[in-house]
Amino acid sequence: MLPANQSERASKPRVLVVANQKGGVGKTTTAINLGTALAAVGESTLVIDLDPQGNASTGLGIPRSERRLTTYDVLMGETKIADAITPTRIPGLSLIPSTVDLSGAELELIDRQRRNFILKDALAEYSAYGSTPFSYVLIDCPPSLTLLTVNAMAAADAVIVPLQCEFFALEGLSQLLKTIDLVKVNLNPGLEIQGIVLTMFDRRNKLSDQVAADVRENMGEKVYRTVIPRNVRISEAPSHGLPALVYDLRCPGSQAYIKLAGELIARERQRLQAAA
Repeated sequence: MLPANQSERASKPRVLVVANQKGGVGKTTTAINLGTALAAVGESTLVIDLDPQGNASTGLGIPRSERRLTTYDVLMGETKIADAITPTRIPGLSLIPSTVDLSGAELELIDRQRRNFILKDALAEYSAYGSTPFSYVLIDCPPSLTLLTVNAMAAADAVIVPLQCEFFALEGLSQLLKTIDLVKVNLNPGLEIQGIVLTMFDRRNKLSDQVAADVRENMGEKVYRTVIPRNVRISEAPSHGLPALVYDLRCPGSQAYIKLAGELIARERQRLQAAA
């Protein structure tokens, strides 16, 4: 898997929102490790932590005491995207961190003009000054449909949907697809699904196989071939402030995210070729 040539990169990064209205599906884990894998193959990536819990920030090793300019400051118009970007210990991977202050943003923004497009406008302003250093922007959302999630989807080019291999997976997916359709109709006509990634897959459990088969039957090629296995090393990594790929590169979970990054890049290249 080769990094994209610099000359092939557009001046505007590809904005992907990692979203699911259901919690505990591996959303933040996917944002952290997919971002790390993309950076590792030469695709410079920015992760925007849009969850008030700030788990993506913690998982990328940014202590709360060092989160001076955050997504809250960006949404409040108190700082620019460029000033809030914080480097991580992973080369090519940067972060705009989050704190619990973000939980009050919804009430503070309720009367703001273009409240659904604040993040989109901030990213557009950032890109307007010329070529950015990033190939991808990954937005990690809260596990609910709030003004924060709406802002992310309004700003995004496409959605990555982590889907846990459990009994209620298809029901939750159906709700999310309805949300995406509403955003397309009302806010962002160009929004599409980049892919659905099956997470927490347990090969010892027949239910995982059944759920995976059902999702593939219903969603077809939208489902990534790569499956993220249930893996204890992935669960341990955030407590060390590290992505799993840095904590244990050889574990099955890390290897799966590397394959997922390759599949995502291949889809993006196919999209560009089709549009040419």
